[in-house]
This record gives sequence, structure tokens and C-alpha cells, in this order.
Amino acid sequence: MKNTIFKTLFLISLINNFLSCKAQQIMPLNTSIDDIPANAYVKDLNHELDPYIGTYKADHQGKEITLFITKVENKLEKNVGKIYYLDALIVKYIIKNSSGTILQDTQNMNLQNNGISSYRIRSYDNSVILYYEGTNCGVGWGNVFLKKINATQISWLYEPDDLMILPGQCPGNPDLIIYLPETKDPLIFTKQ
Repeated sequence: MKNTIFKTLFLISLINNFLSCKAQQIMPLNTSIDDIPANAYVKDLNHELDPYIGTYKADHQGKEITLFITKVENKLEKNVGKIYYLDALIVKYIIKNSSGTILQDTQNMNLQNNGISSYRIRSYDNSVILYYEGTNCGVGWGNVFLKKINATQISWLYEPDDLMILPGQCPGNPDLIIYLPETKDPLIFTKQ
């Protein structure tokens, strides 16, 4: 009898635990930030990010820019006081001057240093919006818009926001130059 009571209580406890657990809510990439519940997973359900993955090159004002675009899944995101998970594109890059000298290389940096990562898909024009954290002391932070043109080309539009650094606000002798290509019209990158 004790064995039957134990089994019954165990079964009731197991069912109760199962019913009280909530599955992580999965949302599509184009979900508005206002509609993302805490701890949700904003997932690339339709593989919209996959066509951007790869290495791309472009030349602009005597500089060679190489983009290395990868995709991470289930990336922890903290935005507007919310914590959730997101499939995202991560962009790292190398920028060289006309003589081949490397001006900036972010390949071995983590996301907290000069990171560029996607946070939204715009359905109306099939573009991906990425956030750039900026160089030293956040100089040049802003948005990057990528749009797939065809199987081998993407367009790039970088819109930096203003940030004024006063003497003493950025310790040491940091390089405050923004090397990313800023253009009036989108710059075309070709897949390598």
C-alpha cells in the first residue's frame, strides 16, 4: 500500500511539474521589439539570414574592405530592458589602405569590441538591420543596413550616429577614427 501511495504521489508531482513548465516562446525574426516576451527566442524560421553568410569584398576611397559574415543562433540579447534570444548575423572585418597596410581588423575581437550584429529584418525591403557598437569609446556607433542584391552581391549602407568625445573622456591615446565605409549611396560588396 505504501508503494502505491508513493507511486501515485510521485506521478502527481511529475505531472504537476510538467504542466507548470513553460516552453520557450519562438517568434519570427521580423517580430517588433514591443511584441517580444521575456526569454523568447527570435528565430530565423525561414532562413532569411543564410544568404548573407560568407566573405565579401569592396573597394572604397582607396581602401579595401573585407567583411566576414557569420550566423549565430540563440544569442543572448538585452534590449530596451528585455532579455531574449536571437538568431543574428555577426560581421567582422578587415580594412586596408591602398598600400595594403591594415587599418583595422576585428576578426579576433569579441562582440563587445567593435561588434556589428543584426537585430531586425525589414520585410518591406528584404534588408537586415545591424547595430555597430563603434570603435574606442563608442565613436561611430550606429546602424548598418545590408540588402541582398543577387547570389554574389550585397549592398551596405552605414549610418553612424553622433558622439562627441571631450578630452579625458576616453582614457589613453585611443584611435578615434571611424574606418567603416560611410557612403551617400549603398556600397556594393561581392562574395568571395
